[in-house]
Amino acid sequence: MSVRWYSVVIDCTDVAAQARWWAEALDWRSVYEAPDEVVLAPPHALTKGDSIPVEERGPGLVFVPVPEGKQLKNRLHIDLAPRAADDQEAEVARLEQLGATRVDIGQGKQTWVVMADPEGNEFCVLSPRDD
Repeated sequence: MSVRWYSVVIDCTDVAAQARWWAEALDWRSVYEAPDEVVLAPPHALTKGDSIPVEERGPGLVFVPVPEGKQLKNRLHIDLAPRAADDQEAEVARLEQLGATRVDIGQGKQTWVVMADPEGNEFCVLSPRDD
């Protein structure tokens, strides 16, 4: 028996707002919406979904409500990477315009930028790459 990575679940207090924020940040689409759950998928999953072998389909993002706010540093986070020809600082600035903030978690000077989404969940913006 084998398994595949199906989704990443993000706990949040405002499911709809968090899903909208991440959809805008990633240019992903909502594929399921209910008061207690929103699921996002990349656009190619909608246009080529049936032609992509199951083993090659990437995970979606699922947003579910929790009553408490974030209290500690995430033990798991998402890494985002601009394309090789793109500008990391421009992407960081775009995410800040959407409501993300830069976060210092003691990372020191690195090639990536640690940020937090509107509910405080950390993620990183890596240096540009196409690999």
